[in-house]
Amino acid sequence: MTGALHTGLILFSFVVVCESEPTHAGPDRVENSHEQSRLVHLTSHWAFQLVNDSLAFSRADSFCRGQFSSLATLNQSEDREGATELLRQTGIRSPIWVGNPRKAASKPLALSKQYLQFSALNFPKESRDGFARVNMSFPALSAVSVCVRVQWSPEWNEVSTIFSYAAPVFTNEFQLRGQVDMQGRILLAIIIHGKHLPYKASFPNDGAWHHICVTWHRSSGRWAIYVDGDRKDMGSGTDTSRDIYGDGILILGQDQDSFGGNFTEPFFGNITDLNVWNMSLEKSHVLSLNACAPMTQEVLFSWNLDRLSRHPVVKEVQVLLFCPAAHQQMELQGCRTLQGRSDQLPMFGLTDCSYPLPFICRSSRERYLKIKQMSDFQNSQPTAFMNHLMKLSNNTQVVLGQQSSGLSSLAQASALLDVSVQALEDTQQEGLQPTDMVSLIQLLSLAADVPTQLLANATHHSQDSIQELSQHFISVADSIISEDNSLKWKAIKEVVNGPMDVVKSIDRMVTNLSPHLMAETGHLTIHSPNIKLEVQQQKLQEGSKGSSFCGPETEKHNTLDCISVPHQRIQDLHNNGFHKLTLINTWYSSLRPLFNPEENITMVPTVTDGRQRYLGTVLGSSVISTTVLGDDQLVSTAVRFQLQHRVQNPTGTVYDPVCAFWDFELTPEAGGWWNTKGCEAVSKQYGYTECYCNHTTNFALLLQVYEAQRSPENEKALQVLTFIGCGVSLCGLLFTFILFIAVGVPKSDRTTVHKNLIVALGMAELLLMCSDWASANEAACFVVTALLHLFFMASFSWMLVEGLLLWSKVVSVNISEDRRMKLYYMIGWGLPVLIVGVTLGVSVDEYKADDHCWLNVKTYTIWAFVGPVIFVLAVNAVVLCRVVMVTVSSARRRAKMLSPSSASKMQTFDLTWAVTRPVLILLPVLGLTWLCGLLVHLSVVVAYIFIALNAFQGLYIFLVYAVYNSEVRNAIKRIKEKRKALSFTNCSQPTSFLPSQRTPITSWGCSPPTPSSPETSETSGPLSSTSTSLVIKNESFRKESFVSFSLKPASGNQVVQLTGFKPSDCENCRGSSPVTHLEAGQMYESS
Repeated sequence: MTGALHTGLILFSFVVVCESEPTHAGPDRVENSHEQSRLVHLTSHWAFQLVNDSLAFSRADSFCRGQFSSLATLNQSEDREGATELLRQTGIRSPIWVGNPRKAASKPLALSKQYLQFSALNFPKESRDGFARVNMSFPALSAVSVCVRVQWSPEWNEVSTIFSYAAPVFTNEFQLRGQVDMQGRILLAIIIHGKHLPYKASFPNDGAWHHICVTWHRSSGRWAIYVDGDRKDMGSGTDTSRDIYGDGILILGQDQDSFGGNFTEPFFGNITDLNVWNMSLEKSHVLSLNACAPMTQEVLFSWNLDRLSRHPVVKEVQVLLFCPAAHQQMELQGCRTLQGRSDQLPMFGLTDCSYPLPFICRSSRERYLKIKQMSDFQNSQPTAFMNHLMKLSNNTQVVLGQQSSGLSSLAQASALLDVSVQALEDTQQEGLQPTDMVSLIQLLSLAADVPTQLLANATHHSQDSIQELSQHFISVADSIISEDNSLKWKAIKEVVNGPMDVVKSIDRMVTNLSPHLMAETGHLTIHSPNIKLEVQQQKLQEGSKGSSFCGPETEKHNTLDCISVPHQRIQDLHNNGFHKLTLINTWYSSLRPLFNPEENITMVPTVTDGRQRYLGTVLGSSVISTTVLGDDQLVSTAVRFQLQHRVQNPTGTVYDPVCAFWDFELTPEAGGWWNTKGCEAVSKQYGYTECYCNHTTNFALLLQVYEAQRSPENEKALQVLTFIGCGVSLCGLLFTFILFIAVGVPKSDRTTVHKNLIVALGMAELLLMCSDWASANEAACFVVTALLHLFFMASFSWMLVEGLLLWSKVVSVNISEDRRMKLYYMIGWGLPVLIVGVTLGVSVDEYKADDHCWLNVKTYTIWAFVGPVIFVLAVNAVVLCRVVMVTVSSARRRAKMLSPSSASKMQTFDLTWAVTRPVLILLPVLGLTWLCGLLVHLSVVVAYIFIALNAFQGLYIFLVYAVYNSEVRNAIKRIKEKRKALSFTNCSQPTSFLPSQRTPITSWGCSPPTPSSPETSETSGPLSSTSTSLVIKNESFRKESFVSFSLKPASGNQVVQLTGFKPSDCENCRGSSPVTHLEAGQMYESS
């Protein structure tokens, strides 16, 4: 094997920092064969490792991450004590890298947050005279850097001067020029001390904004041209004998053939953000400037239109430029370092991030000890995979922990991945052991962080190597996340955060290598048994559309796992100035079994209707991800995805899918956790769910598990029973209302309340029957939901009125009927309108449920119905108890008066009937049958009882308050008697005041009774020989009052029976004392 491979094998194994476990919380020094020294300090919770090999900040951070730790932040006292002890033991006094606790990890931001507005100068092509002059005096410059943003006019193909600096003694002192080549590129060249350097650096003539920086340093004679952060050309050999002359003139958009005049070779387009330094900027500075990060180094000239004078044809324009660093808080001034201590407090500073320094990694004490334990086991008993790996490397002994510089080249990473794939293939039957998995995970983390600048000068031959590296990377990752290793992940959970660490490494690798992977192709697919990776690249133009990415087809599932960026979002990228779009899509099929099924995912359960008991949340789908790069810059945009449900429903359980994503920043110490912010379910179907999220990352479905109380058969039966019951109930309510109107039931507050209840309940049940048809239309469904809420609330409000009216009958209430009915109407209709109106005004966006026409039970909106219902049921339950108490008391007194010597058995029967009768009569109108709704989650039997009682509520009201209501029956009887009375034609004969049994009864008047004069006798025709009747109209009473005397033989004697008919509008004529001698149920049923 090559030397590079040998070095890679050393790095491949996970780091061992101690040969024996320290017996105290102190430092422990480790010496290895390369004579490197590391120091570890253990505290009660943490392990600190000082790495004395100097690295740049980014590589130091990468190294710590590869060792399952992180750069110590020294934010806590325990951290500071550990770092101080390490530095004291080693005697290091130079600065060391430490982490920044306030710096958020780099992640894509929404497009609206990545653009800044700049004031720019427009040089129109209509005039060749346009120019702008910088109004300042320049000193002599031994080094110079000039950065500017330009938008080249695509219609101009001649040589143009972006800026020119002329001194009084020499005109072509420093200049940047450009011209268009045959391939449509803009070639750039600079002139230094009059020497014209070649046109080599370039950017496409695409009409987009480009950031250009040119640097020069006298002492070395080196110069460079950067375009969009990349160094496109560099060289040396310029005149180093003198500085750039001072007291010159800097002109934008023209070449100065004479000092300050005689302009030629004009520039056409836009220019902004011109800045000048009297120093040669490093590449890291240029990269940050390209992202619009603030520059803290002292600037000689900073872009300010007030410091420019310009030709009248040059106009000021406002432009939006892509500036991700403006909101990512990139720190050009440096990265955080520990400089020393003062008065026992750490002294922090900032150092150039590219400068190599030692650093401290921090991990948990338990993780450190577990890694050491696994390392000792690996040393004493190498696994089959490790033995084969050493065999493939010519039996080179794998030395653990001898390098800390990470993978420094593409060749190392590629060779290491290649030999690992071979070893995996050869030991497939033996499989991986936990220690092997830890080593491979570390390898992926290191390989993912290969510095991209090492690939900047990659040749055509290396393009195949980069693709091969990616293929081997995916193969190794696939072997780690295979379902066969699900139990082994439990053994390494103290070291590795979980399978999402592998996903994160894949994301980093593909994002870093995507510009090189797609250098010569627009589409790349890498497919392994458990992972599918696809990279797509296209030029953005008007009407650009992105294709959908789907996982592979399977025999078990007909629906594919797919994800896509909406077409409008892609068009927005084009409209915002992007010219190249790269989509990185990844699909993982086997992550679900790797998450511990016994470890419940902590989430707030979805609010249900009480039919189900929440059991927990599990990962229930594959994981799919999208990364969007616009011009090789990470951007965040909305996505839509569809995932299959991959969890089988055990008997008695159901699942509610929730759209979620893995948030690496949620709990950084644990590697992240599931989050649902910004994601919502668009459609929930049997077997799959469609989701929409307003950002890009790794997505999955979380299934909230519920213990179902009803089988699908019971659900179907209950739906059918509800529909049939509502239909029958609606008919019963309709017939009851018709009877109340048609038969002329005497008007009273009781019948008025009955009618309003029937109308409200009937409308609610009619809307309930039609709600399924309205669910297809969003607007119609919303209206039906609001009306259902209104009429069901009105139904319960009138049930409350029924209770209040009954209470006024049982307990004397001195209030007039007119005032009482006004109050009843305000409660019955005004209160529901108020509740529905306030609910709509407060939560109109969360008012309706997603999949049916009813209130949203997942929010607090449902309490706008449940709260009032519970109140009504509580009040009416108190009313019913009072009625039962009055009825029982009345029954006892009557039993004592009528049969004081009757048996106790008869008294018990009377009391039982006295309790049962009012309950049966009053239940339907008081709504107390809805109390079963609070218990439906206990048993499906209760659900059937609830449906039977409430779906058939209208039929019950029809039977009790129409068919068997004596008031309605008497009204029907009076109609029959009226018809019989009209059949008599002889109405002129006088009626004998003292009728005999032999002569028929005739009426005193010559006209039949009018509707306003109801019952005249028990029978209107000739009486039988056994009964006679006399009706007398008492003028002292109101016209509706009659007194009837009927004579019936009884045991040979005639008995006179007196019946008084009270007028319907005289219900309050009985006095102020409560009517307690009648049964409350009988009183409520008839007069």
